[in-house]
Formats: sequence, structure tokens, C-alpha cells
Amino acid sequence: MDAPWEERLVSPETALSRIEPGMSIFLGTGVAEPLTLVHALMHSEAPNLQDLELTQLVSFGDAISLEALTSHKYRLRTFFAGWVASEAITAGRVDLIPSRFVRIPGLIESRQTALDAAFVQITPPDQAGYCSLGVAVDAARQAMEKARLVVGEINPWVPRTYGDTLVPIADFDLLVKATRPPITFPRWPVDEVFDRVAANVASVIDDGSCLAFSIGPLYEALSRHLARKRDLGLHSPFFTDATMDLVCSGAVTNRRKGNFRGKSVASYAFGSEELLRWLDRNPLVEFQGVDEVFSPLRIGQNHHFVAVFPARRVDLSGRIALHFGKGNVAAGPGEAVDFFNGAEISPGGRTVFALPSRNRRGQPTIQLSVEQLPNQFNLRESVDMIATECGVASLRGRSIRERALALIEIAHPDDRQSLVEAAKQARILYPDQIFLADSGRCYPAQIALAHTCRNGRKLRLRAIKPSDEEEMRRLFYRFSDQSVYYRYFSPIKIMPHATMQTYVNVDYVNTLSLVALTEEPGPSRIVAEGRYVRDRERPWADVAFVVDEDYQGCGIASCMLRTLVRLARERGVEGFTADVLTSNKAMLKVFEKSDLPVKAQIAQGVYHLEMPFDVQDDAYSR
Repeated sequence: MDAPWEERLVSPETALSRIEPGMSIFLGTGVAEPLTLVHALMHSEAPNLQDLELTQLVSFGDAISLEALTSHKYRLRTFFAGWVASEAITAGRVDLIPSRFVRIPGLIESRQTALDAAFVQITPPDQAGYCSLGVAVDAARQAMEKARLVVGEINPWVPRTYGDTLVPIADFDLLVKATRPPITFPRWPVDEVFDRVAANVASVIDDGSCLAFSIGPLYEALSRHLARKRDLGLHSPFFTDATMDLVCSGAVTNRRKGNFRGKSVASYAFGSEELLRWLDRNPLVEFQGVDEVFSPLRIGQNHHFVAVFPARRVDLSGRIALHFGKGNVAAGPGEAVDFFNGAEISPGGRTVFALPSRNRRGQPTIQLSVEQLPNQFNLRESVDMIATECGVASLRGRSIRERALALIEIAHPDDRQSLVEAAKQARILYPDQIFLADSGRCYPAQIALAHTCRNGRKLRLRAIKPSDEEEMRRLFYRFSDQSVYYRYFSPIKIMPHATMQTYVNVDYVNTLSLVALTEEPGPSRIVAEGRYVRDRERPWADVAFVVDEDYQGCGIASCMLRTLVRLARERGVEGFTADVLTSNKAMLKVFEKSDLPVKAQIAQGVYHLEMPFDVQDDAYSR
């Protein structure tokens, strides 16, 4: 019978005596870092510990200090340019291995990344003699298979987790008892700006979506705004306190996932002591290696996969500069590309980059160009959305000019004028591009409504934006001659840029326009527009609508009218007027069914309607 595992325990110094000069040692990552062994390694004066190469996927702790790395006794190799490693990489004391995370296990298995020893943190074994790798699987299993010396640091504070985490205690050559609990991290504070950024990101995440979470204030705030969603899934590099909250809220069920259905999947846990206690023997979460979690094919099997990334800077063409430097745990290009590709493969998938419109120093984060900045993510052709606290810019399928307009709209209001001028000089925008300086501050972002047509089609309503110019032009050219005449009372044949840009640039005070966009798969299309224009002489406004012929009779004009009445009342308007051709029976019916009192006068084949708001009608006062 094998001896009890307690009898196999040795001191850290005894374990380190088996190390030979020049060895390459794999260290567990993040919360799984074997702190007792690493601390002993950093502080030992043993003569055999010379010219060692330490390989760690991600370094989150302080055990491997910059001071220790200056001694030339150790050199750190890492696949992640964040946290403590970033400063040392810049100083030339750490070797960064550029690689997609999904390829790392293969590099170890093929010995392209050679390993002689592996220091791995584990739980005490169960009655069957199996330990759990706990809260970081990454590539530990491959490292154990290829190393000729495997040391297990048994840590009773580590939660026993499910997934690809069980290893027999017989696989370890030496065992060391941990003297300190694993690394834990406090929750990230969230300020008002990040909360608004996260609210905008949440607005484009539908029920049933599958998400990837990382670490930082964006994700901390995002989980709060997703708590009322339904049937979300998690396939994520990190499981954090924020994702724990999301699972506990009931928003995450994982029912609609394409793989690991019913389970939240991650490679790492990162967070508080409360999180570690919650994960212990929790069947709702599975930990898998990075070859599974970062696999684009695995990710893409989940429908509606949404990859959310924090960004440092964005330029007007959609190029991204990611974060870097000490304290950065956000994804760099190598870490992001797998989830980015997975979202591209996923049916209905999308990518969202999020950032405040200004950084903590008050500098603009949306710029003319980010060409000179480090840590670039240059797949601008595939970036779907950019979100700031000012809104969300949809970039998919848009030209550089359209992208620039959309991004300027979500820049800080005080930066938009200079961005417009810079874009004109760079010939990104037309020289005659209209910019209403005050309209950005007046934009009614709170107008965000969902509408289900009578035929089941889903639409969303919001206020019009200058970047809607091309979509409004396309809507115009889809109209029949009759529809054009009904709306404009003249046989207009063309809608050039100069005319349409005047139409889409409104002040949201005297003129308020709503557009209805499709929620169907593929790029959103504008299929209806309704607006009112205030009278200069009295507190009334003239109202008009236009609806794509494929959507007429679906109730969208009636929905827009109800919304415009409510918004107009809130802004002090006392009634609507409208001019409708006598042959336009459909629009007349919309006004007749509105429950507003309608006074009509007819002249030269045109009804002039007056509809005062001085009636008590719950349908309009809500």
C-alpha cells in the first residue's frame, strides 16, 4: 500500500535541491501560483539555483519581483504582457513569447517550449487519491506530462473545482505543503463613467447570448447591467466575482450554449476569498485548459457569442490600441484574437470594444489615428461595435467616412468639433460636412424602445444621428414614386449628400426625429422615420412619417406617433399638426386611430390636421 500523502511531504528547500542550473521551470498561473515554492526560489542562496528559466502563462502575483529578476539567477518567460511582467519586458528583463493562447499547450507538447520541471498548486487529494488543479488549468496538464520533475504544492485553501482539473497524486514526484493561501484580489471600483460605458455595452447584448469576461471595471459594471437578461452563457478566460454575481442573479443559465451546455466555462478564476469559497465543489462552473477555452472553433459553436474587450484608444477608421503597462490584465492582441475569431465564426456573434470617451487624464480616447501607439489590434475590418459612455457606434459594413461619423458621435462632446475638422483635413469626411456643435449634448440617448410588428418582426427605435445619412438615402431610394409623393408632396427623384445631411443633422430641441431599425440577423437597416418640427410662432409642432413599403401596415407609424406625442409633451409642445394627401388613406388611418382629437380641414386635395394634446389619455402620458 502506498504511504499516506502526508508522509511524502518535503520542505521547499528539499524540493529546490532537485533543481539543476539552466533548468526551465513551469509555474502555475494567477491564483494558482505556487507561492510557497516561488517565494523559496526567489529568496534561496543555494548554488544550484543559477541561470534558471521560469515559464508562466500570466504573472499576477508579486512573488516574482523585478528585483529578483535583476540578479541574473532567474529569467522569466511569459505569454502575457500584463501585470508585473509588462514593466520588466520593457526593461528587457523578461522574455515575451508572442503566441495565441490556444497554441500554448501545443508548444509545450511539441517541446518548442521546453520544460524540465513543473511547480503546480493542487488541493489535498480525495479518498480516491485525486487532487484538483483548482482555479487555473491553463496548460498545467501538458507541463506535467513533459517535465521530468513535477512538484505539487498542496494548498488546503484552494477550492476543489470541476472540469479538466483532476490529477492523481501519484503523478507528482515531490509534494510540498503550502504555508500561505492563494492570491486573492479585491473587487474593482467602478466610477460613473465606466458604469455608463457598461450600460451601453449591455444594450447590444441580447437574451441567449454567450459571453467572455475578463478583469477590470468594465466587466465589474457590465455584470450589473446584464442581471435582468435571460439565458446568458459564459465561455470565458476568467471567472470573477462579477461573473459569480451574474450566475447568482439567474441571468446565466448556459441553456443555449453549443458546448458545455449548462456549465460556465473558464481557464482561470480571479477574485476575492468569497469567490474561491463559492467555487469550491460548485457544479455550475467547469475549468478547462486554454486549448479548449481559447479555441475559436469551440467558441464559435456558441450562437450569439459576444466578445467584449476594453480598449485604450480608437481612431476614426476603427483601429484599436489596447491597454499596456503595469496593472494591465486586459487582453493584448495575442490573447484577444482567439475570442475575436470565435465571435466571427459564431452565428449572430459580434465583437464590442469599450472605453470611456476620455481617459483619467482628460485626454480624448477617440482620435484621428492610433498609428503611433503600441499594442495595436489592427483587424479593423472585423470590428463590429465601439462603445463609450456617449453611445454605441456600429462599424460593420460601413465605409471609413461612415465609421468616422459614427465614432465622432460617441466621442466626448467637447472633442467632436476638433475631430470633424481633423477628419475634413484628412479627407475622411466631405469638406461640406455639417456639424451642429450643440446637438451632441442634446442627443436624447434615453430614447431606446423595442417594437414588435404585427407580423412578428422586431424593431428598435432611437433618435436619428448624422451617421444615419447613408441608411436614410437607401431608405429613400427604396420608395415607390407614390410613397415619395405622399411624404414630400412632389415627385423627387434624387436625394444627394447635401440634401440628406441637412435632413439627418437635427438639434433635438426644435426638431426631433426617430428612426426604426431592424433587429434581424445581419446589418441593421432603417425602415421608418418619424419627426416633428416646432412651429416658430406657437408651442405646436408639425409631424410627418415615412415607412419602408415592406413594413407598412405593421403598426410602426402608430408606435412612432405615440412616442413622439410623449416626447413632445415632455418638451412643452401642446399639439401636432400634419398635412396629409386625401389619397394617403394609410396615414390618415394612423391619425384617426391615435385617440387624439383630430380637427381636419381640406384644401386642394390635402387634409390639414390639428391634434391638441389637452386630453387625458394614458396611452400617451405613460
